[in-house]
Amino acid sequence: MIYLSNNPESNLFKGKSLVIGGSHQISNFNSASYFGDLSAVLLQNMPFWGHIFRTPELSIALMDKWEEKIEKMANATIKDNVSNIAGVPSWTMVLMNRILEITGADNIHEVWPKLELFMHGGVSFDPYRKQFNRLFPAASMKYLETYNASEGFFGLQDDPGSNDMLLMLDYGIYYEFIPMNQWDSDDPEVLSLEEVNTNENYAMVISTSAGLWRYKIGDTVKFTSTYPFKIQITGRTRHFINAFGEEVIIENADKALQKACQITGAEVVEYTAAPVFMNEGTSGRHQWLIEFDSEPKSLEYFIEILDNTLKANNSDYEAKRYKDMALIKPDLVVLKKGTFYKWLKSKNKLGGQHKVPRLSNNRVIAEEILELNQEG
Repeated sequence: MIYLSNNPESNLFKGKSLVIGGSHQISNFNSASYFGDLSAVLLQNMPFWGHIFRTPELSIALMDKWEEKIEKMANATIKDNVSNIAGVPSWTMVLMNRILEITGADNIHEVWPKLELFMHGGVSFDPYRKQFNRLFPAASMKYLETYNASEGFFGLQDDPGSNDMLLMLDYGIYYEFIPMNQWDSDDPEVLSLEEVNTNENYAMVISTSAGLWRYKIGDTVKFTSTYPFKIQITGRTRHFINAFGEEVIIENADKALQKACQITGAEVVEYTAAPVFMNEGTSGRHQWLIEFDSEPKSLEYFIEILDNTLKANNSDYEAKRYKDMALIKPDLVVLKKGTFYKWLKSKNKLGGQHKVPRLSNNRVIAEEILELNQEG
């Protein structure tokens, strides 16, 4: 309704919605019960009239074998009149590229001329924006970000001219916030909504009418406005790099990567970063593992922009990089295409809401991905 209010000329309901959701399975304890991704549970419980405006058919939409599911979704939806798409950017891009391969079209608007909206969430859209502009080149194409998790629906983009989201206060959720500089404290300060400040990093705590009580959602946010309450997701409480006191969060990483891509013309499929710890006689550094769709002409220039942007946006990182005393320049490893896909597959995490962790404070994930990258 917010989208239609902002776009009264919309023809959204003259086409179908392509929902790129997850899967569910029958519970081992009760054949009448299911478990799985929230998106699959929602699809299963949609009212009958909701399915009139949706594609593909439910048997395909709920498949758990992701590779087969992508193939069937692509072939089943090509013939439909799709006006809007909803999904996580990374997996949506996989499906869109497969549709272009099958049809031989140059862009998705040649397949679905009435397509006007992509509703996305789950990860920052900034690293994917350039690739989606190539997939959806029409000037009329619109984007809407949502903050929808298994634990509740927290926010959505109500202003198309701004990339923050309106915090939803009337959805049966009570919000509290822990300042991230107190996250490791045994007795952290916990703030209510009326106590938060803008441009500070908070871990979100929720209590809900569904039964969660002071639950740490795992996301970090910052407020861009307190009247009304508007937020941006800045990262995860577990996904950061602070091996040397640099306190790099996902928001920093996304901004740096976006700037490097913008200046060099590169396009990134996926990335992750981890620390390389100090050895005798050597300083520590960050290692970036990046899978490019389009590589920059100069990898050295790319990493220089990324490094300088991190310095500009994070004073702790800048201090640790001063004269290379605690941190030296980041290392960049260009991964073979499909490496992140192979890693997700090895973890049985293809499709749905599964995402590549952006930052790690140890080298477990990085070493697993590097090992896969070395394979043929």
